[in-house]
Amino acid sequence: MQLHLRFIQTAKRHSKNIAVYDKATNNDYTYSRMLIASFILKEHVAKIKGKYIGIMLPTSMGCMLAILSTLMNGKIPVMINYATGAIENSKYARTKCNFKTIITSKKLLDKLGLQPIDHMIFIEDILAQVTTMGKLKAAFLSKLPLSLMKSVVHHGSMDDVSVILFTSGSEKEPKAVQLTHKNISHNVNSIPEVIDISHEDTFMSVLPFFHVFGLTVDFWLPILCGCTLVTYPNPLDYREISNLVREYKVSLMAATPSFFYGYLNKSEPGDFKTVRFAIAGADKLPEKLVDGYMRKHGIILYEGYGTTETSPVISANTPKHNKLGSIGKLLPGVQLRILDIGTDKILDPGMEGKILVKGDLVMAGYLGDLEETSLRIHNGWYDTGDIGMIDSDGYLWHKGRLKRFVKVGGEMVSLVKVEDALSRLLPENVICCVVDVPNPTKGADVVAAVANGDFDMPKILKQLKKELPAIAVPRQFYVIEDIPMMGSGKVNFRAVENIVREKWSNGD
Repeated sequence: MQLHLRFIQTAKRHSKNIAVYDKATNNDYTYSRMLIASFILKEHVAKIKGKYIGIMLPTSMGCMLAILSTLMNGKIPVMINYATGAIENSKYARTKCNFKTIITSKKLLDKLGLQPIDHMIFIEDILAQVTTMGKLKAAFLSKLPLSLMKSVVHHGSMDDVSVILFTSGSEKEPKAVQLTHKNISHNVNSIPEVIDISHEDTFMSVLPFFHVFGLTVDFWLPILCGCTLVTYPNPLDYREISNLVREYKVSLMAATPSFFYGYLNKSEPGDFKTVRFAIAGADKLPEKLVDGYMRKHGIILYEGYGTTETSPVISANTPKHNKLGSIGKLLPGVQLRILDIGTDKILDPGMEGKILVKGDLVMAGYLGDLEETSLRIHNGWYDTGDIGMIDSDGYLWHKGRLKRFVKVGGEMVSLVKVEDALSRLLPENVICCVVDVPNPTKGADVVAAVANGDFDMPKILKQLKKELPAIAVPRQFYVIEDIPMMGSGKVNFRAVENIVREKWSNGD
């Protein structure tokens, strides 16, 4: 059953339960009210021409309704990143997907200090046009049996595209990822098989829906399980989010490590006492962050792994199966191969190589890019571009990005491994990023960017020399107070690399 039809089914089953505490508008929505609101918006979205509709809205009920109503009309939502160049990303998405209309918010544009561009329509204006007759019609439709819903909403194949998301662009130009109803349903069906989730759970939903981690884990998963969501539009408002976790007795939470750092620093002991499962993804989870949550809140921070192209979750640590440092065990229905980097030979457990996965979670392909799709997917196997190994207990270990390996003096150096070692030695509040710079004799040198210089650099270097080969120890530290970040909370490696290489070439 397609995602929007499953939502209708869930909404009817849990009609009186609170679906969303929407902190963007300070309104509460039962599942019944949310269903009615989605039918109201459906009538307005139906008037928009074209197959694709851009959606640029923060984590909120408004964004959820825009997605649902778009799918109910048989159209495809294109999620636009507003955190890193909203206007540029809007234009890029339009060109890539060939559409015009973007549903956004006046409040969001005002907060970003931006003027709207052509063919932007505002969620506030749409809601202001709602008539009493429109409300009555939507209320009537919401009472129809599920079997009759097919006559008023779109129904199609599970292989139909349910969303267009863009890769982060942290390493190269963003690609338009097509995720089908089947793809996202894989995660929605598989995650509850390894983590106890029920309609009595409350999710803290803070991740942006233009990022696959947020879209699946902070929207589709809880809303299709009948859970309650507390949505907050700004994941960087660390103190307020910690307050909300305590106030609403949140039980489940997902975020990136950088966001979890913020919550750890700004929270008070006791704020997270009701959280029974918290998971970090999208970036490496440092051990000191795990220790910090255990010391301050007495909870375990788990680590998972996924990609935009896999809807996203491939593996996760859970209360039943947790090995610190690993990225957990595979979700049900996920097949995995570790291939030799040079020969593509299938490797045995314990050996490092390229991570390939197969299953219903793998995307339909990149829109308008058959060549890149064929490079990444072969016979159903998706090449993640990551390096890893699976141990004898079935835990997957992430060893870095293939593109984040650099050859120094003829030897391959993992920038991620250097980052991990450096991160363990730096104070908790210092974000770091390791990149390479050209060296005419050795091929490259390793250098590090740090958010501030409040640490004993000679002492750190001395310790690194004990842990790493000499060629992997950073030759230089550059202090970049505002290290560029993606909207998802990941470090923007490409932007950091450009800054550092410019400083290096200028002899700074």
